[in-house]
Amino acid sequence: MLIQTFVAQAAAGATPAVRGLSATEVEHVLLSTAAFTLFGLLVFALAFAIIVKATPFSIRKEIEEDQNVALAVVIGAVIIGISLIIAAAIQG
Repeated sequence: MLIQTFVAQAAAGATPAVRGLSATEVEHVLLSTAAFTLFGLLVFALAFAIIVKATPFSIRKEIEEDQNVALAVVIGAVIIGISLIIAAAIQG
């Protein structure tokens, strides 16, 4: 459907619109996206710091030197879970 709109606009000689958004609306969307990205990264960094402090061993040593795949999978699952929570909080 979107391709048909662009083809019709090109055939008519009109400049293609970006989903009908004005420059100020695009600015607002970009600024809010940047703000939510920074917020998400800060929350993620805080959560990861808590995980590192809560474990009685060195996560880096366990994963890199001891090749602890199970710990890597658990940390990866925690990262995905935190990311999903942040995304849901941002979307509302």
